[in-house]
Amino acid sequence: MTHAATHATGQPAAHAAVPATEAAVPASPPVAARGAARPAPLTVLARGLRRHVPARLLPALAVLALLAYPASPGAEGATPADAASAVLVLTVVLRLLREGRGSGGRGESGAGGERGGSAGETGGSRETGGSREAGGARGATRFRAALTPRAALVLGAPVLALALAALGAADAATGIAGLGRYLQIFVLVPAALLLSLRDARDVRVLAWGLVALALAEGGVGVVQYLTGSGASYMGEDVRAVGTFGPGDVMGMATVVAYGLVAASGLALARTGEAPRLQRPLAALCAAALLVPLALSFSRGAWIATAAVLGLQLLAAGPRRALAVLAAASAAAVVLVGGLGIGSAMLQERLSSITKVTDAPDQSVTDRYTLWAAAADMWREHPVTGVGLKNFPAHRDSHASLALSAGSDTAGAGQDFRVQPLLSPHNMYLLVLGEQGLIGLTALAGSWAALLVLGVRRLAGTHRRRARRRRPLDCGLVACGLLVWQLVDFTYADIGGPATVMTALALGLAAWWGLGVRYGEERPGAEGAGSYGAEGDGSYGSGGSAAYEAPGRPVPYATPCPAPHRQPASQPSERRTP
Repeated sequence: MTHAATHATGQPAAHAAVPATEAAVPASPPVAARGAARPAPLTVLARGLRRHVPARLLPALAVLALLAYPASPGAEGATPADAASAVLVLTVVLRLLREGRGSGGRGESGAGGERGGSAGETGGSRETGGSREAGGARGATRFRAALTPRAALVLGAPVLALALAALGAADAATGIAGLGRYLQIFVLVPAALLLSLRDARDVRVLAWGLVALALAEGGVGVVQYLTGSGASYMGEDVRAVGTFGPGDVMGMATVVAYGLVAASGLALARTGEAPRLQRPLAALCAAALLVPLALSFSRGAWIATAAVLGLQLLAAGPRRALAVLAAASAAAVVLVGGLGIGSAMLQERLSSITKVTDAPDQSVTDRYTLWAAAADMWREHPVTGVGLKNFPAHRDSHASLALSAGSDTAGAGQDFRVQPLLSPHNMYLLVLGEQGLIGLTALAGSWAALLVLGVRRLAGTHRRRARRRRPLDCGLVACGLLVWQLVDFTYADIGGPATVMTALALGLAAWWGLGVRYGEERPGAEGAGSYGAEGDGSYGSGGSAAYEAPGRPVPYATPCPAPHRQPASQPSERRTP
């Protein structure tokens, strides 16, 4: 009887006559499977990155990667990192247009709440990174949910003031260039990052990107100090500047400080809210980044970093603050007192901070003179200022004779050159002098709103129950970077390749402070179950597990399912035979 006949008679196919010896021999694997070679290490790494790094974060990570591209001496204009930030903005705009076109005619409104009873079953698309499923029973929201009216108001407030200041520029080309730069740093890139980030995992991926860039640049800086191939400082080529060159001595200091603040925030995570290895690895990275930050000899970066680290420790809790301070003090005694790493130069640089009025060096004198010039410009034009990028043109007419011709730069593979002083090295005074009270009120008001909202939500992480509170490490990273930048603006302003990192800090702060408030979303309403822009353990009714690939649970997520309301007229699901 054949195999087909067996099925035709209704007898089971397993009763077909098969020799006992043949049945006992296990089936051999296919030839293709036996001869297949193992994947290459790079292929395995690429697969791991695709699984853990969402595709939507690739433009932001490209910005960080291209910051390490060596700068050309005296180069001006857009940098590769600026081009990557433009790609980030463009991808977000295209996605907004695509989702706006896709939602038309399907009964969905705006941010993707479940309306009409059908939105929960539409739009079941999945990103290539394996990190999110849109729509479906998970209650994921539309891409536009994070851009709330409050977020649009806070981030878009400086636009009108910047346009008004651009009208007062020396010429149209200068005004357009200045307007584009300010919009890029303070409006477009922060808004694009706000729309790209969704949950705590996205923030941690970006934070680890900052740490990786800081370690790479810091490693180059340490080598420059040890080999005497850095920028010129006190007659020796020992200043660590990384790949930014002597023309941008603040570049490496900014990158390393950002990485240190991010690593410190990740290391202070609560138990159970983050991956198991995050805290020890982040603490080790933070300790390692202290060395290149010290070798950068940047007083402004030192002051801002010390202030932020202290605030992070206080926000994490007094017990943890005491333990970390004790460990840091012991490490400082060993490194500086015992091993004598850079003790003479570091002590002299630290002592110069307290001599700004006693016996200041020429750099401090130039800075005070530039500050006075910017304040004098504002007194002449208190409302609108002198116009965007007009500070160099009005500098000499408002500065005293104590101002030097420029800053001497050399070393790190570059010849001696005099770099002109084209800004007051104080962001607040630069905005006040060029844009007046209107510009300063708009920009500083936007930053203050981000700070107040972020600190309030950071304080809320200690008042809520473990199931409802937001991840502490995400708030420490976002608020820490914002505070660092606001403090550093007292000693620096925008300019140079590292300026785009200011936009990333503002974007993270916007994600944390401008999202949908936890517990206010309602089932079926706009933004229900939203990832929002805050770290709400994990932000809404789905939790971060809603954006993980199927079959890959997140042990440290604390999802809070949305309350289920069953209408009285709905029949019971219990069925009787």
